[in-house]
Amino acid sequence: MVDDQRVKVVYKITYPNGKIYVGSDVTDSPNYFGSASNELIRQDFTRDQLRDFTIRKEILWESHDATRSHVLRVEGQYIRELRSNDPAVGYNQTHRPRQRRQ
Repeated sequence: MVDDQRVKVVYKITYPNGKIYVGSDVTDSPNYFGSASNELIRQDFTRDQLRDFTIRKEILWESHDATRSHVLRVEGQYIRELRSNDPAVGYNQTHRPRQRRQ
């Protein structure tokens, strides 16, 4: 595949416990499933549960011509919109809501 034919995507990974991870891929790899924290995921599942473990990858947005910075902006929008940065909802550790100063 020629580089200029690659589609840039923002995707959502859904884990068996219902938690999600939102990420982006500019390489158009069907085998890329993000970089969620292994440690956070291990905390949520028993060893036995990890023996038969199915995740789902859903493409939320795609573009043939978006810049990398635009892809990252769209990814951040989906992280905030889907609240995957809330530990009760997902595994994203970026785009956390800012704490208000008192």
